[in-house]
Amino acid sequence: MSAQAAALARVPEPEALPRLLAGARSDGSAVSLAEHLDRYGDVPLRPRRGAAAELIELVEAAGLQGRGGASFPTARKLRAVAETGRGRKAFVLANGVEGEPLSGKDQVLLRYVPHLVLDGAAAAAAAVGARKTTVAVGAGARDAFSAVHNAIAERERRRHDRVGFQLVCVPDQFVAGEETALVNWLNGGPAKPTFTPPRPFERGLRGAPTLVQNVETLAQLALIARFGPEWFRGLGTPEEPGSALVTLAGAVHRPGIYEIPLGLSFPDLLARAGGPSAPIAAFLVGGYFGAWVAAERARSLALLESDLRTAGASLGARAIVAFPASACGIVETARVTRYLAEESAGQCGPCVHGLAAIATALEQLAWSKAGRRSPDTRLGRWLEQVTGRGACRHPDGAVRLVESALRVFRDERERHAQGSCSGAGRPLLPIRERRPVGR
Repeated sequence: MSAQAAALARVPEPEALPRLLAGARSDGSAVSLAEHLDRYGDVPLRPRRGAAAELIELVEAAGLQGRGGASFPTARKLRAVAETGRGRKAFVLANGVEGEPLSGKDQVLLRYVPHLVLDGAAAAAAAVGARKTTVAVGAGARDAFSAVHNAIAERERRRHDRVGFQLVCVPDQFVAGEETALVNWLNGGPAKPTFTPPRPFERGLRGAPTLVQNVETLAQLALIARFGPEWFRGLGTPEEPGSALVTLAGAVHRPGIYEIPLGLSFPDLLARAGGPSAPIAAFLVGGYFGAWVAAERARSLALLESDLRTAGASLGARAIVAFPASACGIVETARVTRYLAEESAGQCGPCVHGLAAIATALEQLAWSKAGRRSPDTRLGRWLEQVTGRGACRHPDGAVRLVESALRVFRDERERHAQGSCSGAGRPLLPIRERRPVGR
């Protein structure tokens, strides 16, 4: 068989799933470099004249959007770093820090198919003119860290890449995975995000232009480089093409990580997880910076940013909880809001004092006794005062979650005002403990 025929034989059908996890081993161990190349072949784009522009054009034609939360067009990020870094040293930062307690998709990629992520990082480095790539993993993701460490060592033994890889461990803080917080931490400062320029593409690691991309985005980029934009667009919609990894939890028979075509409906997502395991009252969509959506409303929605926007929601961290009717949305939101208040970066009043006040008011509502004065008036005023006034997006994300809870669980609010609760009392949503990391 010729090399060209062998390459064509590796191309999967565009509609086939899984894509990203197709090479995962059944025994749970990470795929070796030899196994990875046997399935996918090598990335055809190697450093040569015109290769950088070619890759960026492929990604732009594919319509790839970031899979880390913001859904920003990947080609625009690549082009910004390539143009800013022209003639200067640039870096690529593969962001595998999942500060979101509900999400596990990035850890799964790094643990089981690390070479797909490293392929994407190496290709992106060639596109922006970078010679160094840093892979950042959260402190709690020990198996993922070990898998990436071994994968990098394997590639170095075979001299597989022209780019150098560095693996770093980052504290398990909710805000640590935000790109500016991550860059600040790696530059020796605190893991604090910021709105203020310069952005990482202008001045990031060591003051150089830096491409910061979520690890799933890089894995998708590696597939586009191999199979092309038309193949990538074989799933999803014209405006939001491709597949995505989703972490599904809550009242389903088989919670876990699912690779889905963008545009899948909520009922079809539940069906892939074996269906509901209990009556569902609502869905928490997008993680703790996401929004609650009533179950009845969700039935008519597709997993698309454009569709979810009509319900005040977003794919965000692509973490979804099927929330059972036997739990209390007010109590759970109070727990999460207190967690978000404690995870504040501590750099502005709206976050430090505003979120703490909002969490206290929610707790008073959640555990109020009949006849106690309702905190609703103060809560509404504080939510309005905090919105848009933070030094980063942390307070806005928390406000979005609380406002959606007060809207979706309106009946539950009334029960609590009367001193009752429909919940079973057992905590449902996970709260992650901080794991400090030494320098």
